[in-house]
Amino acid sequence: MSTDNNDNYPTYYSGNMSKSKSKWDINGGNDMIIEAVVVCYNYSDFLEHTLPRNLDLVDRLVVVTHHNDRKTQLLCQKYSVDCLKTNIFHDDGDVFNKGRAINLGLAHLRHTGWVLHLDADIMLPPRFRHMLHMAKLDPKNIYGCDRLNVVNYENWTQHKHKTSPQHAWRYLVCPQVEFPIGARLVHLEYGFCPLGFFQLFHSSLRRTYPIVCGSAEHSDVLFAVQWDRQNRILLPEFFVYHLESEKANPRDNNWEGRITKEFGPDDKADPFCRFKLN
Repeated sequence: MSTDNNDNYPTYYSGNMSKSKSKWDINGGNDMIIEAVVVCYNYSDFLEHTLPRNLDLVDRLVVVTHHNDRKTQLLCQKYSVDCLKTNIFHDDGDVFNKGRAINLGLAHLRHTGWVLHLDADIMLPPRFRHMLHMAKLDPKNIYGCDRLNVVNYENWTQHKHKTSPQHAWRYLVCPQVEFPIGARLVHLEYGFCPLGFFQLFHSSLRRTYPIVCGSAEHSDVLFAVQWDRQNRILLPEFFVYHLESEKANPRDNNWEGRITKEFGPDDKADPFCRFKLN
């Protein structure tokens, strides 16, 4: 796939769900197809850790990044991942319109099964595919999950070996005490909403992201409420891991671009990593 001039949205795949069970496994079986979209703009320090793990757990992964983000482009080249370079983040004067970038990624998928929107700083757990098979997914639903917050690089390097196995005694889903569970979003009007760090839905629904927010804030909730409450489901079978370079203020957490420090050893951290996007 070409990595240049990707701002035009190709036509969605027009498949026939009745032709091939292996292509359209709507029951979430072992042969289900999962395509993932990851927006990574100045998050290559996280993607360097998450991409190798996540690649083995999905069938195809597309990364959307900015023309100027050379580090992300080189990572995609290293792992032979489709990389869409674009300036669409800033259309119409927006500071960081993540929804537009997500839609660009969605438009470049083959749409032959399930779609996973995943943040660049999220790592999927071991046995992810097996747990989805056990969940018997319904294509009418959107699925979210809980995350374990891994705050700072040193904490990750010291305790990452504890992430596998995630299930104790074959039955208990046990979070590591070093990684606290992140908050869920339960809207007072709409109820539970799967957040944008992990949103799994079936491509046959042809859903797209809202682009009205102009930043990375709230668009994931607006996307989730396109499903009725009974179709917004929390997957209890596993946690994902949310890598953080520092404890962030949830009210000012990179919504308009990266402002947190680099995820890496303190003695090698880039002092110029704190910035907002222009």
